[in-house]
Amino acid sequence: METEMEKGMNVIMDLCVVPMGVGVSVSEYVAACQEILERAGLKYQLHAYGTNIEGEWDDVMSAVKTCHETIHAMGAPRISTTIKLGTRIDRTQTMEEKVASVVAKLL
Repeated sequence: METEMEKGMNVIMDLCVVPMGVGVSVSEYVAACQEILERAGLKYQLHAYGTNIEGEWDDVMSAVKTCHETIHAMGAPRISTTIKLGTRIDRTQTMEEKVASVVAKLL
């Protein structure tokens, strides 16, 4: 039986990329990153202060790098990024399953 590590390490990430030196509105930069995630075939969910992303470690990290490269190419001289991420090797868990686990305890 193949272990989770042999299949590749899955990660759930909360990503907040903030372009600096581009003015108050950053929605065009956020939209550009959303397109990158879509093209990468990653599962993601935009929220008010960032994006949750689910996928294989290397794929997610590559997409984050591409977001930075793209935002710089769009004219942002600086980017401040906050990343929170979790991995597990005992089983695969989706973003929806994590939320459902908490919601079930509220009922």
